[in-house]
Amino acid sequence: MNKKIPMRKCVATLEQLPKKELIRVVKNNEGEIFIDLTGKKNGRGAYLKRSIEAIEIAKKKNSLGRALEADIPDEIYEELLKSIS
Repeated sequence: MNKKIPMRKCVATLEQLPKKELIRVVKNNEGEIFIDLTGKKNGRGAYLKRSIEAIEIAKKKNSLGRALEADIPDEIYEELLKSIS
């Protein structure tokens, strides 16, 4: 039997994609925001497609901020861009 591939929606492009193709950004209970490369850390997660366009859309429209109900520092966007290049 084929294993079901977990699908998640990119908060910027609204595409449904396999979880492996997305980057998870997490806000934990302390309100810290960080990139979760393992996909297993505790907290509220939002997923972004691994593309410069998706990251730019997320920044411009604040879709990541809305998904996590928090202000996203510029460092997070910079880290996201580094992680895909």
